[in-house]
Amino acid sequence: MPGAYDASVRRTERGGKGAGRQGFAGVRENVVMTVAPSSPRVRVAAHVIRRHPSPALLVFDQLDFPEAGTQVPAGGVVPGEDPERAVLREVAEESGLTGARVVRRIAVDERAHPETGRPRLTTFLLLDAPAQGPSAWEHRVHGDGTDAGMRFACRFASLPPEHPLADAQDAWLGRVDPRRGAPG
Repeated sequence: MPGAYDASVRRTERGGKGAGRQGFAGVRENVVMTVAPSSPRVRVAAHVIRRHPSPALLVFDQLDFPEAGTQVPAGGVVPGEDPERAVLREVAEESGLTGARVVRRIAVDERAHPETGRPRLTTFLLLDAPAQGPSAWEHRVHGDGTDAGMRFACRFASLPPEHPLADAQDAWLGRVDPRRGAPG
């Protein structure tokens, strides 16, 4: 992985018996490979709230991978893309929902991926969902991304969630007051 390793050279004794390889002008060098922190994967996660008839959060389950747990739309930010644009794209890709409106950023989470340990930087955003539309539907992801073809069972679930969301995606829901209307 580019940038994951940093080769540093320590000069040791001149012409002596130190470990390492013979360098310029008879100076022994030790080449030490150290793992440098790789740059985090920049992501967004959406807390899409439908406020009527009662506050509900957009969640989905992967029909082909139920062990993944209940989740909110989330995914990577394309280089040069701002989080607000990225979150609207992810909501549309993973749920098919369009017409949501970004209200505000909720938090930035720096937790590593639970399985790979790879560093992540996830911006959680609050979105208002359109008032009209189904309360539950199935969506198949289109396109050529890594989740293309996946089938998601989407729904608006009552708040607070009945069960914890996968990957602690509900950790920041306490910063959302679904009873208050979004500022105009």
